[in-house]
Amino acid sequence: MSDRTPILIGAGQITQRDVPPEAVQEPVVLMRDAARAAARDARLTDAALARVDVVAVVNLLSWTYANAPRRLAGLLDAQPRDEIYTTIGGNSPQSLVNATAARIARGEVALALLAGAEVMNGVKRARRAGVPLAWDEPASTPVPQSFGDGRSGTTDHEVKHGLFLPVQVYPLFENAIRARAGRTQAEHLQHLGRLCARLAAVAEGNPYAWFRSARSAAQIATVDADNRIIAWPYPKLMNSIIDVDQGAALLMTSVGMAKELGVPRERWVFLQGCAEAHDRWFVSERCDYARSPAIAAVARRALATAGVTIDDVDLFDLYSCFPSAVQMAQDALGLSPDDPRPITVTGGLAAFGGPGNNYSMHGIASMMDRLRERPGTRGLVTALGWYVTKHAIGVYGTEPVPQPSDAAAGSLQPALDAMPSPELAEQPDGPATIETYTIAHGRGGEPERGIVIGRLADGRRFLAALDGERADLEGLEREEGVGRTGRVTPGGNGANLFRLG
Repeated sequence: MSDRTPILIGAGQITQRDVPPEAVQEPVVLMRDAARAAARDARLTDAALARVDVVAVVNLLSWTYANAPRRLAGLLDAQPRDEIYTTIGGNSPQSLVNATAARIARGEVALALLAGAEVMNGVKRARRAGVPLAWDEPASTPVPQSFGDGRSGTTDHEVKHGLFLPVQVYPLFENAIRARAGRTQAEHLQHLGRLCARLAAVAEGNPYAWFRSARSAAQIATVDADNRIIAWPYPKLMNSIIDVDQGAALLMTSVGMAKELGVPRERWVFLQGCAEAHDRWFVSERCDYARSPAIAAVARRALATAGVTIDDVDLFDLYSCFPSAVQMAQDALGLSPDDPRPITVTGGLAAFGGPGNNYSMHGIASMMDRLRERPGTRGLVTALGWYVTKHAIGVYGTEPVPQPSDAAAGSLQPALDAMPSPELAEQPDGPATIETYTIAHGRGGEPERGIVIGRLADGRRFLAALDGERADLEGLEREEGVGRTGRVTPGGNGANLFRLG
């Protein structure tokens, strides 16, 4: 362990609830409060925050600032050298930690503040109440540095067929997972209820969770007026909840600077291993809708860098925007569904809350707390962006590990990009088979339309809307639809149509 070894020294979380609309605090204020909580966590004064030379903010969805890092720095009386703002993606917090650790190790950064917050709930309530939100800043503020891959997550062809809302894309993965597992529709719904109840049980004991009431597997899996289907097979309680007001912040520095600042050794948490890569960028290009080759590759690299195996990990926080993301991570990591180790330290995005792109900042902050409670233990955090697209993983512990070996160096992306993917037929016509699908429901709970991904007889893939009556939609929710055959034809409005045979 050298003086340049990167460490995390402080973590802070804020949840804003039960405040009147006129008292709603803006995102950068939640970030400021989370940053001050992180300073206290590191046993530092607020004045120490003025020494940060990097302020990085995770991309916001609930409000738009000209320069959020500068606004945050101003609230902390800091004048950082670098003002960084990420692109869209739930991988961003872990990617920031990975990149900041590398910069600290090179001597480029002394003290970094990473932060993010969302006030979706507060903004909605304020607007409903007619409360003006004067949170803007002068337009002359310089634009911050951009961090991350800013490519759009969808193609125009995917958008035409409804593959752009996460609530309708992730169920496509789920139905492929169920078909691979060989479960019936009813059996799989119960399986998902047990998985989500396992997450919600952690949220019940988390003071920062948005929902802290107990949720049983039966409650989560039972479809009724209060738990309507959003897109098959997910009822509302299985979906990430973005309507929250939550913020989190992390402080990172080097061992040498931590000593200079007087941060106690027992507050140090090490990033023992990390890696990142992406699956084939667009959903229509994926090799397998039930698995993620990139999560598997990133996990192998992160564990190899830490010099451990998956059996050496004590705690997990698996990204849980939807159950399919959790199961794909479990599969990629080699974790069985009944592995007794915790798969979340927050409670997951459906119960803890899904504050936009910043959820994993909370996951890392919570992981730090848990590791300090049990020195010598190790935790692994997965983070993803778009539609199981961008991936970042971190392995954390209270002890340092040797530097990465040459065997763990190099980009993972070329091998992932070289994996075979079926050709996409944009105007398919002929006999076809369903590869995966989902049924989108209206707010009243009724099935409205089907989205199909399938294969032509020659192996080419296609996207289509289900051409059928309500009975056809309901039938695909009772009996397995993956593997069923029919015919696909080009649609007049640019969307292809699939009719069951």
